[in-house]
Amino acid sequence: MIKDLFIILLTSSLINNIVLSQFLGLCPLMSTSEKTKTAARMGMTVIFVITFASAINGFIYEYILLKRNVVFLKTIIFILVIIALVQLIELIMKRFFNKSFKAMGMYLPVIMTNCVVLGAMLINAQTGFGFLHNLMNGFALAFGFAIVIIIMAGIREKIIYNNIPESFKGLPVILLIAGLMSMAFFGFTFLI
Repeated sequence: MIKDLFIILLTSSLINNIVLSQFLGLCPLMSTSEKTKTAARMGMTVIFVITFASAINGFIYEYILLKRNVVFLKTIIFILVIIALVQLIELIMKRFFNKSFKAMGMYLPVIMTNCVVLGAMLINAQTGFGFLHNLMNGFALAFGFAIVIIIMAGIREKIIYNNIPESFKGLPVILLIAGLMSMAFFGFTFLI
């Protein structure tokens, strides 16, 4: 059981990284990875939202959609749960953790429409895992996203002072870094 959860953690966060191997979440990778602090906030918010959404959607999928044979509704149900969850988190943070809410202000609404969150829910539904394994898979996918976005921000902070050719500035250098990171993460394939 513990071994299975550890394998899911390694596989979903490093080997089948949601950003570098499945190409989900490229928009926040490009936009919020300029500063490490910003990337870390975005990563932590995504971990929080995907983990809770995995728990709720895993329960709904396993005990409602599968039992009633209405699996074709999973995408719309997952989207509604994600929207409701993000709105609830936003209300709670605004009420009780106002300072943290102001620091994360724009990231919560961005996460609501982020393809990483919905992609993680659909991946969980495809795997056929039980509730605990779905929860770990959701956490691992979000953790992998956080790792990549923080590493990207660190690299972008370092290369800002380099003499980059004009034609490579901006998006081209980001895509080049993402490609190199993807090749580096490919090395984790041989862990399992």
